[in-house]
Amino acid sequence: MHVTELFAQLGVLFSYVFIKRALVVGILVSLCAALLGINLVLRRFSMIGDGLSHVGFGALALAAVLGFSPLAAAIPIVIFAAFFMLWLNEKGHMQGDAAIAILSSSALAIGVLITACSGGMNTDLNSYMFGSILAISREDMILSIAVSAVVLILYAVCYHPLFSITFDENFAAATGTKASLYNMILSLLTALTVVTGMRLMGTLLISPLIIFPALTAMRVCKSYRGVVICSMITSVVCFILGLILSFLFSLPTGATIVVVNLLCFGLFSLYGAIVK
Repeated sequence: MHVTELFAQLGVLFSYVFIKRALVVGILVSLCAALLGINLVLRRFSMIGDGLSHVGFGALALAAVLGFSPLAAAIPIVIFAAFFMLWLNEKGHMQGDAAIAILSSSALAIGVLITACSGGMNTDLNSYMFGSILAISREDMILSIAVSAVVLILYAVCYHPLFSITFDENFAAATGTKASLYNMILSLLTALTVVTGMRLMGTLLISPLIIFPALTAMRVCKSYRGVVICSMITSVVCFILGLILSFLFSLPTGATIVVVNLLCFGLFSLYGAIVK
Protein backbone atom coordinates (compact mmCIF):
# COMPACT_ATOMS: atom_id res chain seq x y z
CA MET A 1 0.00 0.00 0.00
CA HIS A 2 1.45 3.37 -1.10
CA VAL A 3 1.73 6.25 1.38
CA THR A 4 -0.69 8.41 -0.61
CA GLU A 5 -3.22 5.59 -0.72
CA LEU A 6 -2.82 5.05 3.01
CA PHE A 7 -3.48 8.72 3.79
CA ALA A 8 -6.46 8.67 1.44
CA GLN A 9 -7.96 5.73 3.34
CA LEU A 10 -7.27 7.43 6.66
CA GLY A 11 -9.04 10.52 5.35
CA VAL A 12 -12.04 8.37 4.49
CA LEU A 13 -11.86 6.69 7.92
CA PHE A 14 -12.00 9.91 9.91
CA SER A 15 -14.76 11.36 7.73
CA TYR A 16 -17.30 8.91 9.14
CA VAL A 17 -19.41 10.20 12.01
CA PHE A 18 -19.37 6.88 13.86
CA ILE A 19 -15.56 6.81 13.71
CA LYS A 20 -15.38 10.31 15.19
CA ARG A 21 -17.68 9.20 18.00
CA ALA A 22 -15.60 6.07 18.59
CA LEU A 23 -12.41 8.16 18.62
CA VAL A 24 -13.77 10.55 21.27
CA VAL A 25 -15.13 7.77 23.48
CA GLY A 26 -12.10 5.55 22.97
CA ILE A 27 -9.53 8.20 23.88
CA LEU A 28 -11.43 9.15 27.04
CA VAL A 29 -11.93 5.53 28.10
CA SER A 30 -8.26 4.77 27.35
CA LEU A 31 -7.12 7.62 29.59
CA CYS A 32 -9.43 6.58 32.44
CA ALA A 33 -8.52 2.91 32.16
CA ALA A 34 -4.78 3.65 32.04
CA LEU A 35 -4.90 5.77 35.20
CA LEU A 36 -7.00 3.35 37.23
CA GLY A 37 -5.12 0.33 35.95
CA ILE A 38 -1.95 1.46 37.72
CA ASN A 39 -3.60 1.47 41.14
CA LEU A 40 -5.45 -1.79 40.50
CA VAL A 41 -2.38 -3.65 39.21
CA LEU A 42 -0.17 -2.47 42.07
CA ARG A 43 -2.81 -3.57 44.59
CA ARG A 44 -3.17 -6.99 42.90
CA PHE A 45 -6.79 -6.19 42.10
CA SER A 46 -6.39 -5.96 38.33
CA MET A 47 -9.13 -8.47 37.47
CA ILE A 48 -11.84 -6.24 38.93
CA GLY A 49 -12.40 -4.87 35.43
CA ASP A 50 -13.13 -8.35 34.14
CA GLY A 51 -15.46 -9.06 37.04
CA LEU A 52 -17.37 -5.81 36.68
CA SER A 53 -17.70 -6.26 32.91
CA HIS A 54 -19.44 -9.60 33.50
CA VAL A 55 -21.75 -7.87 35.97
CA GLY A 56 -22.34 -5.29 33.25
CA PHE A 57 -23.40 -8.00 30.82
CA GLY A 58 -25.99 -9.25 33.28
CA ALA A 59 -27.24 -5.68 33.76
CA LEU A 60 -27.43 -5.11 30.00
CA ALA A 61 -29.39 -8.33 29.48
CA LEU A 62 -31.86 -7.30 32.18
CA ALA A 63 -32.18 -3.78 30.74
CA ALA A 64 -32.83 -5.17 27.25
CA VAL A 65 -35.63 -7.40 28.52
CA LEU A 66 -37.25 -4.62 30.58
CA GLY A 67 -36.85 -2.04 27.81
CA PHE A 68 -34.56 0.32 29.75
CA SER A 69 -31.65 2.32 28.38
CA PRO A 70 -28.72 -0.16 28.54
CA LEU A 71 -25.98 2.16 29.80
CA ALA A 72 -28.25 4.05 32.18
CA ALA A 73 -29.35 0.75 33.73
CA ALA A 74 -25.86 -0.74 33.87
CA ILE A 75 -24.18 2.19 35.68
CA PRO A 76 -25.94 1.85 39.09
CA ILE A 77 -25.81 -1.97 39.02
CA VAL A 78 -22.08 -2.09 38.24
CA ILE A 79 -21.35 0.59 40.86
CA PHE A 80 -23.25 -1.45 43.45
CA ALA A 81 -21.30 -4.56 42.42
CA ALA A 82 -18.00 -2.69 42.80
CA PHE A 83 -18.93 -1.58 46.33
CA PHE A 84 -20.12 -5.09 47.17
CA MET A 85 -16.78 -6.54 46.02
CA LEU A 86 -15.00 -4.03 48.22
CA TRP A 87 -17.21 -4.95 51.19
CA LEU A 88 -16.60 -8.68 50.66
CA ASN A 89 -12.87 -8.03 50.54
CA GLU A 90 -12.79 -5.84 53.67
CA LYS A 91 -15.62 -7.13 55.88
CA GLY A 92 -16.59 -10.47 54.42
CA HIS A 93 -13.25 -12.15 55.13
CA MET A 94 -12.85 -12.95 51.45
CA GLN A 95 -9.86 -12.23 49.22
CA GLY A 96 -10.36 -9.88 46.27
CA ASP A 97 -9.99 -12.55 43.59
CA ALA A 98 -12.58 -14.78 45.29
CA ALA A 99 -15.07 -11.89 45.54
CA ILE A 100 -14.54 -11.08 41.87
CA ALA A 101 -14.97 -14.73 40.85
CA ILE A 102 -18.25 -15.10 42.74
CA LEU A 103 -19.84 -11.93 41.38
CA SER A 104 -18.57 -12.23 37.81
CA SER A 105 -19.55 -15.87 37.29
CA SER A 106 -22.96 -15.34 38.93
CA ALA A 107 -23.75 -12.21 36.91
CA LEU A 108 -22.65 -13.84 33.65
CA ALA A 109 -24.81 -16.90 34.33
CA ILE A 110 -27.80 -14.71 35.20
CA GLY A 111 -27.27 -12.67 32.02
CA VAL A 112 -27.17 -15.81 29.87
CA LEU A 113 -30.34 -17.16 31.51
CA ILE A 114 -32.18 -13.87 31.02
CA THR A 115 -31.08 -13.75 27.39
CA ALA A 116 -32.15 -17.35 26.79
CA CYS A 117 -35.55 -16.84 28.42
CA SER A 118 -36.19 -13.68 26.40
CA GLY A 119 -35.67 -15.29 23.00
CA GLY A 120 -31.92 -15.66 22.64
CA MET A 121 -29.00 -13.40 21.88
CA ASN A 122 -29.90 -10.36 19.83
CA THR A 123 -27.61 -8.07 17.87
CA ASP A 124 -27.50 -5.34 20.50
CA LEU A 125 -26.42 -7.68 23.28
CA ASN A 126 -23.87 -9.26 20.96
CA SER A 127 -22.34 -5.84 20.34
CA TYR A 128 -22.06 -5.33 24.09
CA MET A 129 -20.20 -8.63 24.50
CA PHE A 130 -17.61 -8.00 21.80
CA GLY A 131 -17.87 -4.25 21.22
CA SER A 132 -19.03 -2.30 18.18
CA ILE A 133 -18.02 1.13 16.96
CA LEU A 134 -21.22 1.21 14.91
CA ALA A 135 -23.30 0.89 18.09
CA ILE A 136 -22.07 4.14 19.65
CA SER A 137 -24.94 6.61 19.35
CA ARG A 138 -24.79 10.35 19.97
CA GLU A 139 -26.43 9.79 23.35
CA ASP A 140 -23.83 7.15 24.24
CA MET A 141 -21.05 9.56 23.30
CA ILE A 142 -22.47 12.38 25.43
CA LEU A 143 -22.95 10.05 28.40
CA SER A 144 -19.42 8.69 27.95
CA ILE A 145 -17.94 12.20 27.86
CA ALA A 146 -19.79 13.16 31.05
CA VAL A 147 -18.80 9.97 32.91
CA SER A 148 -15.18 10.16 31.74
CA ALA A 149 -14.96 13.77 32.84
CA VAL A 150 -16.16 12.78 36.31
CA VAL A 151 -13.58 9.97 36.47
CA LEU A 152 -10.66 12.14 35.34
CA ILE A 153 -11.56 15.05 37.65
CA LEU A 154 -12.07 12.80 40.69
CA TYR A 155 -8.81 10.98 39.98
CA ALA A 156 -6.92 14.28 39.74
CA VAL A 157 -8.47 15.55 42.99
CA CYS A 158 -7.74 12.28 44.83
CA TYR A 159 -4.34 11.63 43.22
CA HIS A 160 -2.23 11.83 46.40
CA PRO A 161 -4.56 9.81 48.69
CA LEU A 162 -4.93 7.13 46.01
CA PHE A 163 -1.14 7.04 45.70
CA SER A 164 -0.86 6.57 49.47
CA ILE A 165 -3.35 3.73 49.82
CA THR A 166 -1.92 1.98 46.76
CA PHE A 167 1.54 1.55 48.25
CA ASP A 168 0.80 1.27 51.98
CA GLU A 169 -2.84 1.38 53.03
CA ASN A 170 -2.11 0.79 56.73
CA PHE A 171 0.45 3.60 56.89
CA ALA A 172 -1.89 5.92 54.98
CA ALA A 173 -4.69 5.19 57.46
CA ALA A 174 -2.33 5.77 60.40
CA THR A 175 -1.38 9.20 59.02
CA GLY A 176 -5.01 10.33 58.76
CA THR A 177 -5.95 9.26 55.24
CA LYS A 178 -9.48 7.85 55.12
CA ALA A 179 -8.48 4.61 53.41
CA SER A 180 -12.01 3.18 53.27
CA LEU A 181 -13.34 6.32 51.59
CA TYR A 182 -10.66 6.32 48.91
CA ASN A 183 -11.08 2.59 48.35
CA MET A 184 -14.74 3.34 47.62
CA ILE A 185 -13.75 6.16 45.26
CA LEU A 186 -11.35 3.86 43.41
CA SER A 187 -14.09 1.23 43.09
CA LEU A 188 -16.55 3.87 41.87
CA LEU A 189 -14.13 5.19 39.22
CA THR A 190 -13.38 1.66 38.02
CA ALA A 191 -17.08 0.83 37.72
CA LEU A 192 -17.76 4.00 35.72
CA THR A 193 -14.83 3.32 33.39
CA VAL A 194 -15.91 -0.26 32.76
CA VAL A 195 -19.48 0.75 31.93
CA THR A 196 -18.30 3.56 29.65
CA GLY A 197 -15.97 1.25 27.73
CA MET A 198 -18.38 -1.65 27.30
CA ARG A 199 -20.12 -0.15 24.28
CA LEU A 200 -16.84 0.20 22.38
CA MET A 201 -14.70 -2.70 23.63
CA GLY A 202 -17.37 -5.14 24.73
CA THR A 203 -17.81 -6.75 28.14
CA LEU A 204 -15.28 -9.47 27.28
CA LEU A 205 -12.50 -7.12 26.13
CA ILE A 206 -12.65 -4.07 28.41
CA SER A 207 -10.45 -5.63 31.12
CA PRO A 208 -7.25 -5.71 28.98
CA LEU A 209 -7.65 -1.99 28.39
CA ILE A 210 -7.23 -1.52 32.15
CA ILE A 211 -4.40 -4.00 32.67
CA PHE A 212 -2.08 -3.71 29.64
CA PRO A 213 -1.13 0.00 29.67
CA ALA A 214 -0.10 -0.12 33.33
CA LEU A 215 1.92 -3.31 32.92
CA THR A 216 3.51 -1.96 29.75
CA ALA A 217 4.60 1.29 31.41
CA MET A 218 6.03 -0.62 34.38
CA ARG A 219 8.41 -2.48 32.06
CA VAL A 220 10.44 0.67 31.41
CA CYS A 221 9.51 3.34 33.97
CA LYS A 222 10.79 3.37 37.55
CA SER A 223 8.87 6.26 39.14
CA TYR A 224 5.13 6.36 39.82
CA ARG A 225 4.70 9.59 37.88
CA GLY A 226 6.64 8.14 34.95
CA VAL A 227 4.38 5.09 34.93
CA VAL A 228 1.28 7.32 34.98
CA ILE A 229 2.42 9.43 32.02
CA CYS A 230 3.74 6.48 29.99
CA SER A 231 0.60 4.45 30.67
CA MET A 232 -1.69 7.24 29.45
CA ILE A 233 0.30 7.82 26.27
CA THR A 234 0.61 4.10 25.54
CA SER A 235 -3.10 3.50 26.07
CA VAL A 236 -4.21 6.29 23.73
CA VAL A 237 -1.65 5.42 21.02
CA CYS A 238 -2.58 1.72 21.11
CA PHE A 239 -6.28 2.57 20.86
CA ILE A 240 -5.84 4.87 17.85
CA LEU A 241 -3.50 2.41 16.12
CA GLY A 242 -5.89 -0.47 16.80
CA LEU A 243 -8.82 1.54 15.45
CA ILE A 244 -6.93 2.36 12.25
CA LEU A 245 -5.72 -1.21 11.71
CA SER A 246 -9.20 -2.61 12.27
CA PHE A 247 -10.52 -0.31 9.54
CA LEU A 248 -7.70 -0.96 7.06
CA PHE A 249 -7.85 -4.76 7.39
CA SER A 250 -11.55 -5.20 8.25
CA LEU A 251 -10.84 -6.66 11.69
CA PRO A 252 -12.94 -6.55 14.90
CA THR A 253 -12.10 -3.26 16.59
CA GLY A 254 -12.00 -4.37 20.22
CA ALA A 255 -9.90 -7.46 19.54
CA THR A 256 -7.48 -5.47 17.35
CA ILE A 257 -6.95 -2.86 20.07
CA VAL A 258 -6.22 -5.60 22.62
CA VAL A 259 -3.71 -7.30 20.29
CA VAL A 260 -1.95 -3.97 19.66
CA ASN A 261 -1.69 -3.52 23.44
CA LEU A 262 -0.29 -7.04 23.72
CA LEU A 263 2.36 -6.35 21.07
CA CYS A 264 3.26 -3.07 22.75
CA PHE A 265 3.64 -4.90 26.08
CA GLY A 266 5.95 -7.41 24.40
CA LEU A 267 8.12 -4.68 22.86
CA PHE A 268 8.38 -2.74 26.11
CA SER A 269 9.23 -5.92 28.00
CA LEU A 270 11.98 -6.73 25.51
CA TYR A 271 13.36 -3.18 25.73
CA GLY A 272 13.23 -3.29 29.53
CA ALA A 273 15.11 -6.60 29.58
CA ILE A 274 17.81 -5.25 27.23
CA VAL A 275 18.27 -2.00 29.16
CA LYS A 276 18.66 -3.88 32.46
